[in-house]
Amino acid sequence: VQLVESGGGLVQPGGSLRLSCAASGFTFSGYSMSWYRQAPGKERELVATINNALGSTNYADSVKGRFTISRDNAKNTVYLRINNLKPEDTAVYYCNRRGSGYWGQGTQVTVSS
Repeated sequence: VQLVESGGGLVQPGGSLRLSCAASGFTFSGYSMSWYRQAPGKERELVATINNALGSTNYADSVKGRFTISRDNAKNTVYLRINNLKPEDTAVYYCNRRGSGYWGQGTQVTVSS
């Protein structure tokens, strides 16, 4: 199993980013996928999950309305669209095969003016 995140960067408050996670080594369409984030000095936090079967989604209360998780099973990729970025969104963002110990290396998102 391999998960490779990309798309992070330095963004001004109010900006947007789309993070990607390319998956390989398993039948991607058969698994729910999640995005987590970890800010400096804080525990890793679940921010969004997308179901494998129906594509239903769930979000942490802190990101509802600004984050959108989606997936493209043909490309074995899960995305996280982040709008109206805030300084408190600064963190390393990780994707995860839901409920597993498989993690990518993460992608850094820094929100600063």
